[in-house]
Amino acid sequence: MLNRNEALTLLREAGAILDGHFLLTSGRHSGVYVEKFRLLEKPQLTAQFAEPIAEHFREASPEIIIGPLTGGVLLAHEVAKLLGTPIAFPERFHDQFEWRRGFKLHEGQRVLIVEDVITTGRTMNEVMDAVRRTGAEVIGIGCMVCRGKIRLEPYPFSVVSINLGTYTEDRCPLCRKGLPLEKRGSRAIAPKSAAPVEEKPRREPKPKPPVEAPLPEEPEAESAGNTSADETPPTES
Repeated sequence: MLNRNEALTLLREAGAILDGHFLLTSGRHSGVYVEKFRLLEKPQLTAQFAEPIAEHFREASPEIIIGPLTGGVLLAHEVAKLLGTPIAFPERFHDQFEWRRGFKLHEGQRVLIVEDVITTGRTMNEVMDAVRRTGAEVIGIGCMVCRGKIRLEPYPFSVVSINLGTYTEDRCPLCRKGLPLEKRGSRAIAPKSAAPVEEKPRREPKPKPPVEAPLPEEPEAESAGNTSADETPPTES
């Protein structure tokens, strides 16, 4: 089973630990980013990280494993295989997690939540809210990587814990060095404030030239009298 140093080595060898200047989901900046998909794209490595989580919680007897999309559910699947339990995943809908696709938790069910990387704990709190709304019980949280100090109850068990510095924008040394900022991940970051948008003068459409209606055709002059086509009018001598 992996120990912390071996797990950290695997992360580096897989190219999952990136150096640069990154904008995190929390809105803070960091010089290091954990790109979990460089590891999760390799099932054999994912299974190696799942084993310590499964063994840590085996005696707690979870009845179902929950993993948020997308990376969390990949790791949760491997943990569930080792513990012999089903899995389920909530989906974000209207700014909160909901149970869809027929997934149901029941009152008192013992739930283990599994996540790939925990940075601030925000997503975990939202997932726990979704679990507790069903009456189920969160008996633990397991994760592949926990970066920095977080406030969660229960406190997560992590295969690797890395204290990676983060900064607010106004105190970021990487910004002062002029390093380009990179946003990774799929979750949107709320803007600090909405800047007023300058309205551009509206252009009035150019009037189209009037279209002249065709003149009506003049009716043919009627022949005098009621002479038929077969009759020849008399000629004057």
